[in-house]
Amino acid sequence: MYICTHIINMKIGYDAKRIVRNGTGLGNYGRTLVNDIAQYDEQLDLRLYAPDKGRDELRGQIVAQDNVSFCYPQESFLPLYKAWWRTKGLIKDLQRDQIQIYHGLSGELPFGISKTNIRSVVTIHDLIFLRHPEYYHWIDTKIYTWKFLQTIKEADHIIAISECTKRDLMEFGEVDGSQISVIYQSCAPRFSKEEVRGKKEDGRYILSVGSIEERKNILLAVKALPYLPEDLQLVIVGRHTKYTDVVQEYVQRHGLTQRVKILHGVKNEELPDLYAGAEAFVYPSVYEGFGIPIIEAISTGLPVVACTGSCLEEAGGPDNLYVAPDDAEGMAAAIRQVLRGAEGREERILRSQAYIRRFEGQNVAQQVIDLYHQLLF
Repeated sequence: MYICTHIINMKIGYDAKRIVRNGTGLGNYGRTLVNDIAQYDEQLDLRLYAPDKGRDELRGQIVAQDNVSFCYPQESFLPLYKAWWRTKGLIKDLQRDQIQIYHGLSGELPFGISKTNIRSVVTIHDLIFLRHPEYYHWIDTKIYTWKFLQTIKEADHIIAISECTKRDLMEFGEVDGSQISVIYQSCAPRFSKEEVRGKKEDGRYILSVGSIEERKNILLAVKALPYLPEDLQLVIVGRHTKYTDVVQEYVQRHGLTQRVKILHGVKNEELPDLYAGAEAFVYPSVYEGFGIPIIEAISTGLPVVACTGSCLEEAGGPDNLYVAPDDAEGMAAAIRQVLRGAEGREERILRSQAYIRRFEGQNVAQQVIDLYHQLLF
């Protein structure tokens, strides 16, 4: 009971729910990886299984190629059926389509796939709900933990997007290191310095991109502003949450309304120009699985100031600056070192851009395809 929008060699299925529904994060990871793989090897038959068509603009970000197709359940208008199909019913469709490998792009696999002849790979992005449960409702933590433990039982192999995530998998999931491959994620080509046009915001500003939630810790960058030049603004791009209200209250209480701008609903195609117009990028998150905005920022020619304690040094490399997640004065001092005109700024950027070449799309695609071949042959 399914609809497949069209049909070619090694058949690989993907969990495409986030691809068609999520504008950032897991959605960006899935779209970028599928596009890279599809263009790297046109002999692969890639089937994207989603419970519905999702958002047209997101689905349209998958490059139209003969070796890529979307597949949906026929009863996709029924919410309960869609949920059941993705977690269980999908397996029959995978078998019918003779899928050889199924890749769960967002940390989940259909229950029972380990009992079929379909090999399975799952990408685990982070285990923050286990490392820092204080940022989640306790019920959500229980649900996420149960899904995680079920998924690692089903998986033939696990992709961790950083060494940090691999360590967490071994600690919290007791997964053998031989079952885990660290394959970093790449950012979309639109963030290449050559692709951007110029700045979109007036005046001098530093930029931060990411959901505005407590774990992302953007309040640290706000607290650093009084120690920085008065004509320097902070532009924050991200999804509104309850934590946004906390940030806005702090901004108003400390007379920073002219120096902090919060932008919601920024389109993907608008982001590169916001990066390009900034003097520096700040990413003060307490904990991340990887931190793709850091790669985006470096790609567009920005120096980065981030926080210690998770994988951000791994993402940004040794030529960016990292401070403790509760050190506002340290954050300000680091930002001053990377503003335009600071000594060594341009050299720091060039070395960082050389470092992040390891995250380029074709390199990542080749590693993932090599893993597929290892599982089958």
